[in-house]
Amino acid sequence: MKKFILFFSLFIFSCSEETIFFENSYVIENINIIDPIDGLSSSKTLVITKNKITEIFNSNEIKVSKKNKIFNGEAKFLIPGLWDAHVHFAYQTELADSMMDLFLLHGITSLRDTGGPFDFVNSYKQNSLENPKTKARLKIAGPLLDGKFNVYDGSDHTHPVLSIKNVDDNELRKNVEMLIENKVDFLKAYEMLSPSQFKLLTELAKKNNLKLTGHVPLSINVEIASSSGLNSIEHFRNIELSMTKMTNDLLKERKAILKNKSALRGASLRSLLHNKQRMRSIYNLDSSKIKNVVDILAKNDTWQIPTLKLYKNFASKSYKSKQYDSYLNLLPKNIGENWRKTISQLEDNEDKERMDFTKWQSSMVKYMHKKGITFMAGTDTPIGFLVPGLSLHQEIEELTNSGLTNLEALKAATINPSKYFNLQDSLGRIKPNYIADLIILNQNPLIDIKNTRKISAVIKDGFFMNRKYLDSIKTKKN
Repeated sequence: MKKFILFFSLFIFSCSEETIFFENSYVIENINIIDPIDGLSSSKTLVITKNKITEIFNSNEIKVSKKNKIFNGEAKFLIPGLWDAHVHFAYQTELADSMMDLFLLHGITSLRDTGGPFDFVNSYKQNSLENPKTKARLKIAGPLLDGKFNVYDGSDHTHPVLSIKNVDDNELRKNVEMLIENKVDFLKAYEMLSPSQFKLLTELAKKNNLKLTGHVPLSINVEIASSSGLNSIEHFRNIELSMTKMTNDLLKERKAILKNKSALRGASLRSLLHNKQRMRSIYNLDSSKIKNVVDILAKNDTWQIPTLKLYKNFASKSYKSKQYDSYLNLLPKNIGENWRKTISQLEDNEDKERMDFTKWQSSMVKYMHKKGITFMAGTDTPIGFLVPGLSLHQEIEELTNSGLTNLEALKAATINPSKYFNLQDSLGRIKPNYIADLIILNQNPLIDIKNTRKISAVIKDGFFMNRKYLDSIKTKKN
């Protein structure tokens, strides 16, 4: 009956000069919609009321009253607001206050913070909840949950405080229960957890209906991690160790080294293991082992956040280019200059081993995608000189370079992260009753994925930010 009334109403309006006024709303006319599931729909009229998309019409079937507040979308393209599914507000605390503006400037309306001291990252989450129209939505894990030899313990500038040490199962349980009590949105496992600690963590996550993401702990193999309940893996971290004929010998070697008889710091111990085993694995890959790992990941629906641009940046030294130097102008002046100083002290030569590793990563994206594994777009910003906001667009481009279509890459940055947090019925698509987190683009990203950078306006929770407003965000950063 409801469909008949809507059809009848549209028929009456199409056959008369009567126009429609949408109270307490605004209208975007004649815009091309790109929904991550349905794809491209041309010449649509969209009605936004408060913070929701309330109506979508074919533009030639509706006459909108000039009394409405109307935005002309002709020759423009509308996509959902983007997610960066891997960020760290606490990695460079002096940049944190500027990150939200940089994200909105680039159309990133939702974020997933994958590790930092709870009180620090939660302050940004609460600020986001209090200001939903001017701050990106923020989901947090709190600190990385690490083992006895804690990696991100704040002992040097490359390993700020992002994680918490857990000497045994009892301490881990107490820390996880504290995070759950404080309503984190998911949990993150780190590399130095023992097998028993990881097993306990998966049990606590399942019991409390929380997703568990992380790095595969060095004390186990990826097959066990995935089958035990690791819902997603960041950076493909440590999965290569299970893709070689040496996998059993490598695990035996790791377990011996993890006893840490030399009393190394957590960061040093982890680096020692990576240096001994990562490239040995990459240079001795076994196709049957690769297939076995990927089949298990697919069977368990273990999602991947590959952060391709992060590793490519380090491998190719792209941050040394003049173009990359111009990107640093987006940062607050003092931070941009500090990054330039640090970059100037780094070697210029391309790192062959890292390039080989990035090629393997790209091949894994292509192979896993064919096997039906789900991806989310995340960057690790501001690690690796990745500029908040801009880096997400670079990551989307890398996903397309690795075999995803442009629409599939957009899906990895829109509806997939929404689904990860069970928000798929209200966020990440362009449909009636969905939250109006949207981006208006000047050119079609399905033709060239780099067009996601050509932003005309950003809509956050229904609040329309035109180019002038966005440019004001850019100028206030200093």
